[in-house]
Amino acid sequence: MTIAEAYAVCRAIAQREAKNFYYSFRVLPEHKRNAMCAVYAFMRRADDISDDESVSIAVRREVMSEWLETWRAARLSGVSDDPVFLALNDTQKRFAIRDALLEDLVRGTTMDLDPRSQSADELQTFATFDELYRYCYLVASVVGLVCIRIFGYTDPRAEKLAEETGVAFQLTNILRDVKEDAERGRIYLPLDLLHEFGVSVERVKMLASGAVMETNERAMLRALGTRAEEYYSSATRLLPLIDADSRAALWVLVTIYHGLLLRISKADNDVFTERISVSTPKKLTILAQGAVMTLRNRMAS
Repeated sequence: MTIAEAYAVCRAIAQREAKNFYYSFRVLPEHKRNAMCAVYAFMRRADDISDDESVSIAVRREVMSEWLETWRAARLSGVSDDPVFLALNDTQKRFAIRDALLEDLVRGTTMDLDPRSQSADELQTFATFDELYRYCYLVASVVGLVCIRIFGYTDPRAEKLAEETGVAFQLTNILRDVKEDAERGRIYLPLDLLHEFGVSVERVKMLASGAVMETNERAMLRALGTRAEEYYSSATRLLPLIDADSRAALWVLVTIYHGLLLRISKADNDVFTERISVSTPKKLTILAQGAVMTLRNRMAS
C-alpha cells in the first residue's frame, strides 16, 4: 500500500465519522488535511475499542493493549499493513509529532476502561474539577497539541493556549452528553461541583431517566459552562499564533464548538430533554465563512 492510498483510507474514515472536526479539515491545505485525517483515524480506532460495549471492559483492555503494541512496532519498523498506522507514521515524520503525545491521547481514552469502582452499580466519577481537567487534558488538550504541530506555530505560548482550547471543547462535550454518559455509567460532572449546588449522583441518574430539572441543577450546569467559556478565550488568543494557512481551520472548529455551548446556554442548560447540536446548515455556513477566510489569507501571503 502506498502512502497516498493510506491517506485516502484515513480521509474516508474522517469524512464518515469526524462530524465537527471534518468541517475544519476542509479548509486546510491538502498536506495538512491529510495529516489531520491520519491523526483522527488513529483517535477513532482508540475510541472504538474503548467504547465497544458488546464486549467486557477486560476484553477491551486486552484489545487496546494488543493494538497499541502493534502501533508501537509499526513506529519502530516504519512498516505496516495497517493504512492508519502507515499514514500516521508519515504524518509524525512530516510534522515532528512525538510518540509521547499520541501515547497520552490513548491514555486518555483508556481512562474510561478503568472505573474508579469495580461495582457495576456505581458510576465512574471525578472528585474534583482538577481531576476532570486532567481527563480533559488527556482526551482533548493532547489532540490540540497535536493539531497545532500540523497547523504550524513558532510562539511557545501557543501550547498552553491549545491545551486550554482543548479543555473548552471537552467541557462542551461533557455538558452536551450528560444524559448519554449517565446512561452508560459515567458522570463527568465533578463531585465537588455537584455538592456545591446540592445535586447528588442519584439525582443526575434520575434526570437522565426523565426527571424534570430544577433551578439548582440548571445553575450547576451553567457554572460548568462558565468555566468552558473562560477557556474559549484562549482559543481567541491562539488563532493569530497559528500559521496563516491554518487559521481558518481552527476558526471553523472553535466557532462550531462554541456555537454548541451557546445553544446549551440558550436552552437554559436543559441537556436532558433532547441532545443539543449545531445544525448541518449552520455548520456549512461556518465552513463557507472559513473558506472565504482561507482565500483572504492566501491572497495576503
